[in-house]
Amino acid sequence: MKKSIVLIILAVVVAFTVSRPTLASQVINDANAVKQQANENLSATNRQISAIETEQADLQKKIDALDADLVALLVDIDVLEDEIVAKQEDIDQAGEDLADAETREEKQYEDMKLRIRYMYEHSKTNFFQNILESRSISELLNRVSYFNDVYDYDREQLVAYQEIVTEVALYKEQLEAEETDMEDLLDNYNQESEMLENMLAEKRATMDDYDAQLASAQSLAVQYKATIDEQNRIIAAEEARIAEEERKRREEEERRQREEAELQRLAAERAAAEEAERQRQEALARANETADAQQATYDDDTTYSDAVTATSEDAGLNPAYTTGVSGSSVCDYALSFVGNPYVWGGTSLTNGCDCSGFTQQIFKHFGISIPRTSYEQRSCGKTVSYSNAQPGDIICYSGHVALYLGGGRIVGAQSTRSGITTANATYRTILSVRRVL
Repeated sequence: MKKSIVLIILAVVVAFTVSRPTLASQVINDANAVKQQANENLSATNRQISAIETEQADLQKKIDALDADLVALLVDIDVLEDEIVAKQEDIDQAGEDLADAETREEKQYEDMKLRIRYMYEHSKTNFFQNILESRSISELLNRVSYFNDVYDYDREQLVAYQEIVTEVALYKEQLEAEETDMEDLLDNYNQESEMLENMLAEKRATMDDYDAQLASAQSLAVQYKATIDEQNRIIAAEEARIAEEERKRREEEERRQREEAELQRLAAERAAAEEAERQRQEALARANETADAQQATYDDDTTYSDAVTATSEDAGLNPAYTTGVSGSSVCDYALSFVGNPYVWGGTSLTNGCDCSGFTQQIFKHFGISIPRTSYEQRSCGKTVSYSNAQPGDIICYSGHVALYLGGGRIVGAQSTRSGITTANATYRTILSVRRVL
């Protein structure tokens, strides 16, 4: 009876210990499933973060480039405004010179009229008297020549003053035209500045949107990481619990095996005792011993132990030509587009281009590649001193470039008002001369 009870208890214990790993395994499987999903979400979010950061980096480069262009443009605007002020001063001085020349012309004209009036009023007496008083033919000719010289001198002086007035007036008109071109260029600069500022505003708004997306993605990544950490903690705790239960199961199995061995030992002892008692009884019967012989009594109530336990730039520079392209050919080709329109940002020699687009397309026609913007063209090719500038060289100003024609003249996309035209090379401050031929 006691043996049966012990065996039942052992079976229950074994069954319980076998079912526990099954339940524990399900907890780990669930945790691993949650962890795997969180890992996939985290990987996707990290890829999203990487993509956003790449887009931010690209956008930041564009913003930096636009900032640099805007700064350079603002510098050019300041330089151009200073040059316009200087040009206005030249115009004012030319106006003063013109007024002075006109005054001198008027005075010469009045003096001439007085002399002519005097000579004609006294001509009948003085002229003939001087002739009659001549003592020889040579003296006569000299006196006649004197009167003619006075007329010629007055006429030449008047013509000279008139030429000065015309020259000063033309110079003043030229300065005013140059100032108008510079003002047009300033308008272009201001329009370009406004466009750059609008582009910067748009890109900074896009950057703000990227910042919001990045913050959201980073927040999700933190949540997914927290989920993974939590599932790792659950798995680690469950694995530790399983390991502990496994240790207890092994101890329980060892105890069970010891108890079974003890039960088997006790059963063997009981069988041996029973066999010995049977043999003794048979021996007593065979010996015909008397009925009152003391019969040994054996204790059948042997106590068993259950054994169950609980667990828990320089001057004079003149570099050599290297391309074999004639500067005159370049200039002739460039002059063929004079009169075509100026378009900011354009590169069409017929439909419209800006200053750097004009020079780039002219050289491209001859198979020569130069940068797109005036700022980049300012450092392309080789440095040339202005005193050694030759046809086909690039004349660089602040925010503007043109082709040198020779003789102090340039051709280029000047402004929206003038289009592609020629001008004096020194009408603005020259920053650099570049040779790419």
